[in-house]
Amino acid sequence: MLKEFREFAVKGNVVDMAVGIIIGAAFGKIVDSLVKDLIMPPVGLALGKVDFSNLFVVLKEGTTAGPYLTVDAAQKAGAVTFNYGLFVNTCIGFVIVAFAVFLLVRAINRLRREQEAEAAPPPPPVPEEVLLLREIRDGLKRP
Repeated sequence: MLKEFREFAVKGNVVDMAVGIIIGAAFGKIVDSLVKDLIMPPVGLALGKVDFSNLFVVLKEGTTAGPYLTVDAAQKAGAVTFNYGLFVNTCIGFVIVAFAVFLLVRAINRLRREQEAEAAPPPPPVPEEVLLLREIRDGLKRP
């Protein structure tokens, strides 16, 4: 059983999947930073100095009464919050990741199509009997 597991783990697909997961996790961190640090600050500034990460609604006051300036302050006070600003950030991050994956899959599909077109074998030659039968058929069609 250990030998079978080793064979499974060493196969290329498992290693490729592990590399993909690691790269994907790193890519996710980059996208999070892109959204949080580069995209949302100018968008918030354009919308009137709004910090999307701190857009929230207090559903239940905490031990210390509000108003709370940040989500962290509200959560430290024990308040229950509806964090729609963080959700907007996450949605934008998802759209960026989805678009990047779309571009990647599109490029891979294009390469596969080119490879398949190059690898397609030429059609086999038409057998002589078929050519002869075609000539006979065409000769019978003529008046």
